[in-house]
Amino acid sequence: MIFHKKDLDLVLVPSGLLIMLAYNLFFLYKYRRAPRETVMGIENFDKGAWVEAVSKVELGDRNFATNVIASSVTAATFLASVCLTLSSLLGAWIANSTVGDLFRQLGGLGDADPSTTTIKYISLLACFILAFIFFLQSARHFIHANFLISTQKSDSTGEEAVKQNAKVVIKKGGEFLSLGLRAIYFALALLLWFFGPVPMFVASAILVKILYHHDFLSIPLARPQQPKTRSGGVQ
Repeated sequence: MIFHKKDLDLVLVPSGLLIMLAYNLFFLYKYRRAPRETVMGIENFDKGAWVEAVSKVELGDRNFATNVIASSVTAATFLASVCLTLSSLLGAWIANSTVGDLFRQLGGLGDADPSTTTIKYISLLACFILAFIFFLQSARHFIHANFLISTQKSDSTGEEAVKQNAKVVIKKGGEFLSLGLRAIYFALALLLWFFGPVPMFVASAILVKILYHHDFLSIPLARPQQPKTRSGGVQ
């Protein structure tokens, strides 16, 4: 059986995508079952504590809180605009046959068939569109959180409901922001597919290693510890 160079796409590309998909499913499992073992879970805990602290501040003194949320809205909308711009640019590339020929020449060991190139374009465009949608949803939730944070205090029951809603909305905003970023990570791997299946597979493995370090190994955020006492009660 003869193994052609174009068959590398059939082996390495699905393998790279499967590695990234398997890691993200593993991260989702850990995030849902043991959130304190993930960076996102710890961030959600910190955000909840932040909402609790802000709720104790008088309404007129909550400008700092709305500024914090406004910065998150700005980041989400900026990333959404970047994804929309890249999608438009990619659409222009698809319509330009010269650019398509250039990518086929740079394909290296991969399949240079026009149908394969079309699949690359569509996959990359789908990732950017998904990232755009996720970032918009993130901005929508953060804007909603801004309304909740700036809500006038009422009775204890209503105040508690507003506080819990703010926690949920801010948490969802962070989750959508993370989904948008992970869609861009997939897009980065697919972008390298234009230069061949080998760079795409290598990039997928490197991205998984980087994401694992970011999602799990960077957990020890500096937290205060109680001083240890020596025998005799002297600190």
